[in-house]
Amino acid sequence: MEIEILVVPDCPNQQLTEKRLRQALDDAGLKEATFTTRVVADQAEAEQSGFTGSPTIVIDGRDPFAEPGTTPSLSCRIYRTPGGLAGAPDVAQLRKALEAAASAAD
Repeated sequence: MEIEILVVPDCPNQQLTEKRLRQALDDAGLKEATFTTRVVADQAEAEQSGFTGSPTIVIDGRDPFAEPGTTPSLSCRIYRTPGGLAGAPDVAQLRKALEAAASAAD
């Protein structure tokens, strides 16, 4: 499984997202899985990578939290979580996305 977190420079939610993703990987039994974090520096790169805000989590080339009609941009991203709007998905949402990606790969 290839996992990447895409962020704008100095993203205020980068560390929170990395922490939650690590916890979700561990909870899903994917303790050996790793991820990378990549900075998206300009609009051209945002458009090329389908980056719709920081942070964007990409699992096997797909953004499991993509919302139809959202255009690529260098901006902060807001996620809908059970606790309300947040700057990152919660651990349970990430675990569900990871488990769906793992079963799709089988």
